[in-house]
Amino acid sequence: MKNTFYITVPIYYANAGPHVGSAYTTIAADILARWHRLQGKEVFFLTGTDEHGQKIQEEAEKSGKSPKEFVDEIAKEFQQAFKLLNISNDNFIRTTNKFHEKEVKEILQELYDKKYIYKGFYEAYYCVGCEQYKTESELVDGKCPLHKTIPELRKEESYLFKLSAFQDKLLNLIKTGKFNILPKNRRKEIITFIESGLKDISISRLKEKVSWGIELPFDKKYTTFVWVDAFWNYLTGLKEKKVFDKFWPANLQIMAKDIIRVHATIWPALLLATGNKLPETLFVHGYFTINGEKMSKSLGNIISPFYLVERYGVDSLRYFLIRNIPFGDDGDFSESTLIERHNNELANKLGNLVSRLSTLAEKYGIEKSNSKIKIDETYKKVSAYFNNYELDKALAEIFSFIDKINEFLQKSKPWETHDKKVLYEAASAIKNISILLSPFLPETAEKIAKTFNFNISLDELNNQLKISRIKKSDILFKKI
Repeated sequence: MKNTFYITVPIYYANAGPHVGSAYTTIAADILARWHRLQGKEVFFLTGTDEHGQKIQEEAEKSGKSPKEFVDEIAKEFQQAFKLLNISNDNFIRTTNKFHEKEVKEILQELYDKKYIYKGFYEAYYCVGCEQYKTESELVDGKCPLHKTIPELRKEESYLFKLSAFQDKLLNLIKTGKFNILPKNRRKEIITFIESGLKDISISRLKEKVSWGIELPFDKKYTTFVWVDAFWNYLTGLKEKKVFDKFWPANLQIMAKDIIRVHATIWPALLLATGNKLPETLFVHGYFTINGEKMSKSLGNIISPFYLVERYGVDSLRYFLIRNIPFGDDGDFSESTLIERHNNELANKLGNLVSRLSTLAEKYGIEKSNSKIKIDETYKKVSAYFNNYELDKALAEIFSFIDKINEFLQKSKPWETHDKKVLYEAASAIKNISILLSPFLPETAEKIAKTFNFNISLDELNNQLKISRIKKSDILFKKI
């Protein structure tokens, strides 16, 4: 087996800047990428921006900018946000990138030559906000359930992709688990959707209506619609760095549930049509709600990650988003709950432990001893949770171990006994749990490693903590 791991998030639509929803998907992927690096795997983690289409063309016009100027600014915002959120991505792909555009044209030509693309008429309800066609069954009172707008009924001459040709093969791949969709309720939803019948889909727009897109190589009157362009980033993001053969197929693709249908039908059909291997697993997470409604740029109820990091700190935000919402489920975003968890769990449990122990170790020193606080069982459980993508449970297990260290100190009372061996045992336990915590809270884990003088590596779990001079730690989490 290859000792590699390729993980992707959906490239984010560049009609507006990042919000906490896009931050959530990217943070979850970052935690998984860091965990696999910790296991000694060679990891490639891809993110980026989807920069073509009608909605962007309209937003650029409203702002008095060219579409390219407009998306350049938005892409920069996403890159700044990901840097701020401590995201360890290996590439940031932009669909206006010349390399990407060239690759997409080649794929379009290949699909056309293979007769998977043909000219015909397409009639369907289309929501501009979603940039998706909708079936009547998906509408609520004749409106898009997300944007609360009546979609346009569009009938136009168009180039279509033969999605229907892949219906049986996709069903078989999904039912046998060769193309794995998680959680299981999402897999069932997709099977039902495909069994209801896949229709051929439009993949073009008349250039006179939507000029902001990649031109069809076989008909210059048209630009390509989002699917072939955006989905192909998962391949071009690797090819651009010349690592396609090493990392493809993707091990894990993470996305929110609003785009699972297209990722579970159009995307694998395009790969089958071009003779590419399918990704191993699609993992679908839920929505954030604010006052019971999905957070959405179009609804204008977004929360900026810049605001949240400035106010609460990057690791507090990372902690809250993963700990508070079971990965795969919906969850409500609440700043008051974020503050509560920051104060009670990060400041009280972890922050106070590190501060108190480093103060005592500075005062009395440490002396080697075999630790009674074993990490083995916790490591096994955390690993199992990671294997099942139960990130919230992995984090809860880590904090359960932090409780054990606090209990050990309360019973041993080294502030009264000045027992150097007890201090060593507690410091060793902190070393071990900080290594497991590092994918979730990388900045905090680095600070703890610096205080107790160890390296963040799985090898260190089996090594004894080196005896060194320990100085009192700075406050890790100031109470809010």
